[in-house]
Amino acid sequence: MSDAVRSIEVFTLTQTRDTPYLGTARKGEEPNARGYLVRKGNRTVYPTFDRSVLLRVETRDGVTGWGETYGLVAPGAVAEIVKDLLADFTIGRDPADPSAIYDDLYDLMRVRGYTGGFYVDALAAIDIALWDIAGQIAGKPVAELLGGDRSKTIPAYVSGLPEATRKARAELALSWQARGFDAFKFATPVADDGPAAEMESLRAALGPDARIAADMHWNQTAGEALALIEAMKPHGLWFAEAPVYTEDIAGLEAVSKGTDVPIAVGEEWRTVWDMRHRVERCRIAIVQPEMGHKGITNFTRIGALAAERGIEVIPHATIGAGIFLAASLQASASLPTLTGHEFQHSIFEPNRRLLAGDMDCADGVYRLPTGPGLGVRPSEEALRLMQRI
Repeated sequence: MSDAVRSIEVFTLTQTRDTPYLGTARKGEEPNARGYLVRKGNRTVYPTFDRSVLLRVETRDGVTGWGETYGLVAPGAVAEIVKDLLADFTIGRDPADPSAIYDDLYDLMRVRGYTGGFYVDALAAIDIALWDIAGQIAGKPVAELLGGDRSKTIPAYVSGLPEATRKARAELALSWQARGFDAFKFATPVADDGPAAEMESLRAALGPDARIAADMHWNQTAGEALALIEAMKPHGLWFAEAPVYTEDIAGLEAVSKGTDVPIAVGEEWRTVWDMRHRVERCRIAIVQPEMGHKGITNFTRIGALAAERGIEVIPHATIGAGIFLAASLQASASLPTLTGHEFQHSIFEPNRRLLAGDMDCADGVYRLPTGPGLGVRPSEEALRLMQRI
């Protein structure tokens, strides 16, 4: 088979940041020797830099596809899963049917319970690269392979206001509103005066028509989440994201049925099974698939289930070099109930130089990259910065 997969290489790409993700570290959040800090507001570890794992997959005919997944912490875990296990079961396969390869690789470890986490992140990176190759071989963007419209624009909302004070965060949001964006999301763990006060100041700055959502970072019991949501509600809360601990399906059910504020979840899910477990019990208004965790195969399966259930899809934006963001936009263009997509401006803007391609986000909308496959590839600068792992 001339166009079978010939090789898979694994790299990390690390970018320094002037300000850590979610903003300046608060007292007690000092980074350790590896550059990792723990946010007190959600007890979650973050690096002081941006980093992702990238895969270069090449066929025997010389077609190269790129995949990407999370490498924020412990990137060696993903890399070793690819190198020690998944690569040899992918080499020699026909990339024309990426979903079939994904399912075979997923089955390898299902009996042992590896249905999430780093294992499925590694699968996502391979899946994205294979879809990139399939599109290039077909001479079509991935969006067209999936039955979508590559020419469409996708509404974007501004996510994250990484400033040190509530006033400065409102001013930052206002500056993006002046650039044509009318939807915003803030993170409650770094809303130092409380989520209700944050909502109040953002509403005062942005006016009555702006949409404002709150990312609650999976950090509350059901009762705590409902109390916070009710406190934010008078200020016009667009949606409440990740209101309870991710494992707490009963808590999610209680919150989703205990408020009329739309509840959004799904960033951390790996497969459509994670969604099925929840939609049977919970009144989910919005699902937020994250390409870096799911790959194109499970991303689109989640989108299909959302369409069956009449649920909006507003994908989570990726934190990386942009390969899996391009994949997210390509797949998003095929989803029937898509209504928008997150825009991580503090990552997208400084990392533009890492991609070759015409993917853009301006005036409140994403524009899909043109060209076959994903429509993007690492720039020459990115290739210089990448480290084989």
